[in-house]
Amino acid sequence: MLQGKISVIISNHDACAGWAELFKIPFSVCPVTKETKPQQEQQVLSLLKDHHVELVVMARYMQILSAGFLSQVGCPVINIHHSFLPAFIGANPYRQAYDRGVKIIGATAHYATDDLDEGPIIEQDVMRIGHRDTVDDLVRKGRDLEEIVLARAVRRHVERRVLVYGRKTVVFD
Repeated sequence: MLQGKISVIISNHDACAGWAELFKIPFSVCPVTKETKPQQEQQVLSLLKDHHVELVVMARYMQILSAGFLSQVGCPVINIHHSFLPAFIGANPYRQAYDRGVKIIGATAHYATDDLDEGPIIEQDVMRIGHRDTVDDLVRKGRDLEEIVLARAVRRHVERRVLVYGRKTVVFD
């Protein structure tokens, strides 16, 4: 059990609305396009402030946060990357991994910074895959792994077991 409260769920789509309603968590949809990104980020920042958020957890958001957003958010932001960083940065890492013929896939939870997917790493894990696995298999297995890695990272952060120094972290077990 995490010692914390989910203050609000903010999404760029309504897929989580049912979960938010089930658990009676305030829910807001803030759609975003390339043209509306600055306004959408201001809307999100306002919601985070209104709900006194102390940690932002990005899960399946698939948007790059601007430097302006990160400088104004006022709390740590944890991102889950669907790859074992620093390998396969950016979009479609499972396709990249499949095309490369890797034998393991991974997931990385890290603090978001201005440098895409280069923030201090909190947690990582890997999973073996085989030559029979398709890209869809890699995505399915990877999503399961992402959930585990993200949960561990959030737990360690909430329990104050992560010490950030520069681009690195010390994580106390």
